[in-house]
Amino acid sequence: MAILSRIADEIWEQYRKGMRSCLADSPVRVTVRTRQDARALSSDRSGSRNLAMLMLGTLKTFIVNLVEDRRSRGRLASEDCRLAIAALLVRVASVNGEMSQARRGKLHAVLKSVFGLDYLATARLIDAAAAAERHAIDLYHFTRQLNENFDHGDRRRVVGMMWEILYADGRVNECEANVIWRASDLLGISTRERVELRQQIAANGARPVCT
Repeated sequence: MAILSRIADEIWEQYRKGMRSCLADSPVRVTVRTRQDARALSSDRSGSRNLAMLMLGTLKTFIVNLVEDRRSRGRLASEDCRLAIAALLVRVASVNGEMSQARRGKLHAVLKSVFGLDYLATARLIDAAAAAERHAIDLYHFTRQLNENFDHGDRRRVVGMMWEILYADGRVNECEANVIWRASDLLGISTRERVELRQQIAANGARPVCT
């Protein structure tokens, strides 16, 4: 990310130089007759310069965010990481046995959106994840893969996905919540972050119903 940030900084500096050059070489000439005219002209130029700097700062932020988003999507697109994420979501969706229709629908929608897959590719990923989850001894098999390839923000995002799946049908019991607790711990997500993510998801949908 440091290299990408330097590229964005270089773009920003080039735009600043270009803006200063444009202002200095402007063919427009204004006749200043009074001290009031001078103050007004200075204020106008200062305002224009501040506006230009604000716009260029926004451009820099946009470029950095765009590159970071593509970098994150590239990591998520890894086949092994896809399978690991999907398996964790399948585990939390079916911890009590059969997966509800609401959770199955949410699982399909989340994976389809996150990975940019079509309907059939998403269905195949879910089938493969279900098979992998059945043969896995514990969650570590999947979290290790994510720890090796993801930064903290990406791992936090995975925990958020797990909460989304659980809250799809509005029923979250302690056994299901404990699966996310174990996964979060293995992924290096703190208790505070895990609770914050749960609260955010709950606030956007159904509240938990402990049974």
